[in-house]
Amino acid sequence: MILGVHAYLRMNGNSKEAVKFYENALEAENLGVQTYRDLPENPEFPLSEEAKDRVVHAQLRIGNTFLMLSDNFPGQPYQVGSQVDVAVLLNNPEKTKEVYDKLLDGGEVVMPLQETPWSPSYGQVKDKFGIAWQISTIVEGQ
Repeated sequence: MILGVHAYLRMNGNSKEAVKFYENALEAENLGVQTYRDLPENPEFPLSEEAKDRVVHAQLRIGNTFLMLSDNFPGQPYQVGSQVDVAVLLNNPEKTKEVYDKLLDGGEVVMPLQETPWSPSYGQVKDKFGIAWQISTIVEGQ
């Protein structure tokens, strides 16, 4: 079942500052901030100190909605005007795959569906209209 559609902000290394700002400005509850340092180490993909301190995923609850944020990876292009994705939250990995595949029709894979520290099934696509989507399974207790 689709649980909701929410804004996902892409920041340029200042997600931690943005989280504090939105906590105050929007009276948001901080549900967690994970940095690249929190991810399991991968010897094939070593992280710089700058990358380790960037936010890989943050989530704020604002009323009955969520605002999610992450930093771009150092060296990745950052274009003002393309900082907002649409996040679709689901509660079933099979339904997540179905929605992912439907949004992918005529579009392109940005990140294949995979397990992440915040989701058992997460992926990103750009649909045929150029809209960036983040599709994520949320499990009970998150």
